[in-house]
Amino acid sequence: AIAGAGAVGAVAVAIAVAIAVAIAVAIAGVVEAVGAIAGAIAVGAIAGAIAVAIAVALLGTCLGWRALKGDPRDVWIRTMAIAFAATGGTSFYKADLTDADFTGAILKSTDLREATITRTCWRKTIKLDRARPGKTILADTAVRELLVRGKGYNKPYIKSNLRGANLRGANLNKANLKQADLSEATLEDANLKWANLTEANCVGTNFTRAYLKGACLEAWNIESSTKLEDVDCQFVYLLENPEPGTDNRERRPSSGEFQPGEFTKLFQEVLDTVDLIFRNGVDWKAFIAAFTKVQVENEDAELAIQSIENKGDGVVVVKVSVPPDTNKEKIHSDFTQNYELALKAVEKKYKAKLKARDREIVIYREQNANLWDIIKREANRPIQNIIDVTAKAENDMSDNPHTFNIDQRHATNANAPIATGDNATQNIENNNATPEQKQNLAEAAAEIQQLLNQLSQTNPTTTSKEKMIVVSEVVDKIENNPTLKAKVINALKAGSVETFKEALDHPLVNILVATIEGWADA
Repeated sequence: AIAGAGAVGAVAVAIAVAIAVAIAVAIAGVVEAVGAIAGAIAVGAIAGAIAVAIAVALLGTCLGWRALKGDPRDVWIRTMAIAFAATGGTSFYKADLTDADFTGAILKSTDLREATITRTCWRKTIKLDRARPGKTILADTAVRELLVRGKGYNKPYIKSNLRGANLRGANLNKANLKQADLSEATLEDANLKWANLTEANCVGTNFTRAYLKGACLEAWNIESSTKLEDVDCQFVYLLENPEPGTDNRERRPSSGEFQPGEFTKLFQEVLDTVDLIFRNGVDWKAFIAAFTKVQVENEDAELAIQSIENKGDGVVVVKVSVPPDTNKEKIHSDFTQNYELALKAVEKKYKAKLKARDREIVIYREQNANLWDIIKREANRPIQNIIDVTAKAENDMSDNPHTFNIDQRHATNANAPIATGDNATQNIENNNATPEQKQNLAEAAAEIQQLLNQLSQTNPTTTSKEKMIVVSEVVDKIENNPTLKAKVINALKAGSVETFKEALDHPLVNILVATIEGWADA
């Protein structure tokens, strides 16, 4: 029994030992596996860190390369890098560098913030793109490259800020400078052949010896401070795009070429003028009232009408000559305000009398825009217009000591004769109108003749303004006399405008007829 019990105990011990060994082996396996996994994780972490570092380095390199190339997406990186580098570079912060010459200088890390760089020369400078430009014109990549290289052939600089830029000798052939700010810039000896300077601001700009053949100068802004000495120019255009339905871009001169000095003379005559532009015709009653008020308010400045240009489609440009150093912006603003007020008063009167709609008033003013006969025959002061002289105009004015040159592209009835008392009746008789129409024409002409004579005797008619005032009063009297107005309208409809003119014998006949001839179409 004892032996049996010992055998059983041995077996139990053996089983226990076996179980313990198995457990130990299992535990050892688990420990070994955990160690293997931890090692793998450590190796993976190291490899991942290396990959991330490489990716960051590549991304940084890419961003840095793009920033240095001036990519707008990474301008903030470039700005920060240049700002950091400029801390140890040359500083021109808030410095006055007017007319300074940096030709060929190395300007990397230079601080140019808030510096005055009017007409500063940057030609052939090195690493100017690594300088700190602040808000100067150098901040614009295209402008900076133009200033450094001087090459702007056929490039767009629309609305670019080139204020005070030094573009001496630059090649801007066919460049588009529409609405660009070129004020105080120097373009001496620059090539501006076929360049587009439409609405460019050229106040204080130096164009001395610049080449301007074929350039477009539509509505460019020039003043007495603009230098046009010795400009080399054969012809220019005053319109960027041709007039509708034509190929007319208003070439100057209309044919041939400018002789030396003619271009400068042509445009310097408008340097001391204010342009008053009317896009729906002119109401001359409102004009006279507004202009007279501006003259009174600016009595120290001698203001005079230099020319009146009919551009067609109801567009009229009145050029007013002003003394040098006059505040042109104030003159223009004062007139505009006064004209609008006078126009409202006149239009109110039109509506009350004629019960006219707004469109009818616009048509009335457009019809009154045709003043070529008025201007050509009624000019009373020496005026030198900027537009071409035509042989016909010179012949028509040969008996007048004054000079008034006018572009008659849109003229109507430019050569209509002025009737005298001796031939007025004969012209009526020669008209193909019926006897009743002839009588109506004669009666209307006689009554108007009487009005003209009476008002001319009691009012001065020396200047253009005085003549317009007299004509305005005659028109008022006709409008207040329905019977007479009906006769005038019937006379205009029955015969031609020329026949009606020839029936009157008075120096103001052309002004009057130009004012009322639209009644026939009302």
